[in-house]
Amino acid sequence: MPFDRKSGGGTGLKTPDPRGPGIREIPLRMVVPNLVTVLAICAGLTGIRLAFEQRIELAVAMVLLAAFLDGVDGRVARALKATSKFGAEMDSLADIVNFGVAPALVLYAFLLDGAGAPGWIAALLFAIACGLRLARFNVMDHDPNRAAGWRGGYFVGVPAPAGAMLVLLPAYLSFLGVEHGAVFTGLSSAFTLLVACLLVSRVPIWSGKNIGRVRGDMVMPLILLIVFYVLLLINYPWHTMSVTALAYLAFIPVSWRLYRRREASEQTAGPA
Repeated sequence: MPFDRKSGGGTGLKTPDPRGPGIREIPLRMVVPNLVTVLAICAGLTGIRLAFEQRIELAVAMVLLAAFLDGVDGRVARALKATSKFGAEMDSLADIVNFGVAPALVLYAFLLDGAGAPGWIAALLFAIACGLRLARFNVMDHDPNRAAGWRGGYFVGVPAPAGAMLVLLPAYLSFLGVEHGAVFTGLSSAFTLLVACLLVSRVPIWSGKNIGRVRGDMVMPLILLIVFYVLLLINYPWHTMSVTALAYLAFIPVSWRLYRRREASEQTAGPA
């Protein structure tokens, strides 16, 4: 009998195809989350191009759009029951582009370039810190012994999407009329380093994951509040983003204090 390559030399064992798994039919719903991820990468890279063309407002908008799309693709996959290992790996690789590289390069091309070498160092460290933050998140997410209960409702350090939104605060303020003086560019470089430190820190940040349901009498006010925020974002984008970033920065110490208080009360109630 001639040698059969697929039968493992007559042993009955199939040798793996080095080209990967064969082509098979895939439901369309499995493609949608990956398409959202690809669109997020396109938006982030387009934002970088627009920044070097000095079309800064549109560049920042594209980076924010990329961060938004990259933040919702996982939720879309879970809603459609279309999660896959391929999608998870692709999303993880896209995060570093949309949350780290794109915001850093856009901010550098627009503002930090005026600070010289310190501005480039700040942008570079932010991108690296974002990569470290994402790597730590992936490790913790696959850890079977990760924190459960109320601790599972907190991030360890500022999440990457929030970091991308925060680091662009100097750009928002510039669009509102703040001049690009030496002091402002220096402070922007220092602020970029601060956000980088918050990304890799272990400060507990409340995530809202433990909110499973909303009371019936709060549904309509919540919908109205979300619509109001979206309308503000459309009509006053840079005012709204500036207030959002400042409010998030103010929320960080509040979240840390709530976590410590909850932890202290748990330790006190333990012996009792």
